[in-house]
Order: sequence, then structure tokens, then C-alpha cells
Amino acid sequence: MQKNKTYTIALYGMFTALALMLSFVEYQLPLMAAYPGMKIGLANIVIVSALYMLGIKAAVIINLLRVVMAFLLFGNAMSLMYSLAGAVISLLVMILLKKTGKLAILTISVAGAISHNIGQILVALLVTGISQILWYFIVLWLTAIGSGIVIGFLGMIIVKRFNSILMK
Repeated sequence: MQKNKTYTIALYGMFTALALMLSFVEYQLPLMAAYPGMKIGLANIVIVSALYMLGIKAAVIINLLRVVMAFLLFGNAMSLMYSLAGAVISLLVMILLKKTGKLAILTISVAGAISHNIGQILVALLVTGISQILWYFIVLWLTAIGSGIVIGFLGMIIVKRFNSILMK
């Protein structure tokens, strides 16, 4: 979908702002402080929707802008490393799975959530050097399945309802 440059920039900006807002909302949830690395992934509603509605390039740009802006507004160097690793690996997995054309948004969202946690665990392993941290992946994996289903379901609804509006 390519209407014109101004339209595209405005659309990317709206998606980025929404993803950033959802990141902030999630940052405020007490669950995030109680369990390190455990997130619902609200911003991924926007990323999954962008991947399906706007394409790969848009999803990559929006995702990277969201991560960097969240870091600048309410993060730190460690959160940037974890968030960036998770976001890049997650989006890469979702892009590759989407390209197969064989999986639904819901399945791709769950795979993205799990791969996000893989990225975070790899960073934690590199930072700490403690291999026992791999056991924490089990906890993150279980929550990733649940959050991936919710995010994927919401993404399906958004894509279905708004795709016709964006194509006008």
C-alpha cells in the first residue's frame, strides 16, 4: 500500500505513537516489576497489525522506533538491550513465518512472543554468564503462549476491521 509520502509518514507515526503508548501502559503494570522480563506485549498488537496491514518495511520501522523511543522516555541501557534483542528476533520470526503463507496471525503472534523471550534470555545469558538463567525461560515460555494468543487474537480483529479502511 503506497498512497503518497505524507500519508505513509502519518500512518507510520500513528502506529508508532500507539505502540509507544501501549509500551508505556504496560510499563506501569505492577506485574512487570514482580517478574523480570515478563510482559504482556501490548505494543505487539500494533506490530503484528502493521506487519499484516502495512507490510514488512513498516513493521520493522515502527518496531525499531518504538523500542528506541521507549528507551529514551522510560528505559535504561539494560532495558534497551533486552527490548531490542527481543523485538528484532521476534519480528524476524514473525516475518519469516508470515512469508510461508501457511500460518494464521494467532500462531505467528505466539511464535513472536516465544522468540521475544528467547532474545531476552540470550541477552541475560550474555550479560550474566549464568547458564541457570535458561530455566527461567520455562516461566517466560508459558506466559508467552498466553500473551501471544491474546495479542494475536486482537491483531486478527484489528487487521480484519481496519484493512478495508486503510485500503481506501
